[in-house]
Amino acid sequence: MNDFFKADLHCHSTCSDGTLTPEELVQLAVDLGLSGLSITDHDTVESYKTILDIAKEKNIRMITGVEFSAAQQDTNVHILGYSFSPDNPIILNYCQRHEERRRMRNQEILDLLTKHQMPIDEHEMLRPIPGGSPKSIGRPHIALQMIKQGYVRDMQEAFNKYLGDGKPCYSPGVRFSVNETLDIIHQAGGAAILAHPHLINKRRIVNQLMDLEFDGLEGYYAKFPKNQCEKWISKARDRSWLVTGGSDFHGTIKPHIVLGSSWTPQETFDYLHSIFLSNL
Repeated sequence: MNDFFKADLHCHSTCSDGTLTPEELVQLAVDLGLSGLSITDHDTVESYKTILDIAKEKNIRMITGVEFSAAQQDTNVHILGYSFSPDNPIILNYCQRHEERRRMRNQEILDLLTKHQMPIDEHEMLRPIPGGSPKSIGRPHIALQMIKQGYVRDMQEAFNKYLGDGKPCYSPGVRFSVNETLDIIHQAGGAAILAHPHLINKRRIVNQLMDLEFDGLEGYYAKFPKNQCEKWISKARDRSWLVTGGSDFHGTIKPHIVLGSSWTPQETFDYLHSIFLSNL
């Protein structure tokens, strides 16, 4: 086993709310000496239309990935899906459903912003990031447009005052359940991983999630110190779950997070990569 093996299995491109294109992400991974990568854009697999061949040319191993938004009762939960075929119709259909869900929710948020004297033209926020052509539009894109129009100073103010959960211009919209999302990923032959459980602060929700049909959890996350990760790694081991890791890199939207700041062990990556190859 290579002691220097690092695979970042959680990052975002301009297909959702990252600031680097899929091609730039792969090149950055190469420049940083990463051995493996998965682009996990929010509710879309658009990046995989082109990126797998490019990654092969640059000699970096990739597996397909996506970060689906879901809900467990009253709590937002993110689920990482890995190793499915990029052409799988079940995944593609689910992404289309999410695209429509996001469109409706965004309009609800824009309507609330208008009521708070902060009107935004929907078309103005479709390309807020230079070089970007996002397939999955969400709150970060709205926040960027709010900054552009001078309503707020930065992303933090946009979310803390207006767009964050429970804030005046927040709308949950239609939400898909965790169980449905797990079922979709498994129907597609993929692996379902609970994303950044470190950020879920409701014990009852955590306990419920630990009893569901996940294949693993993201034990190594962003820049969380080892002692804060051990709790989750222990929970995964108790259930014979996989333990993955990733930075949740977004580029300049989250400049303090560096690609590769957390990574997945080689044994786990190899296992997920073998599933990916079997699904092609």
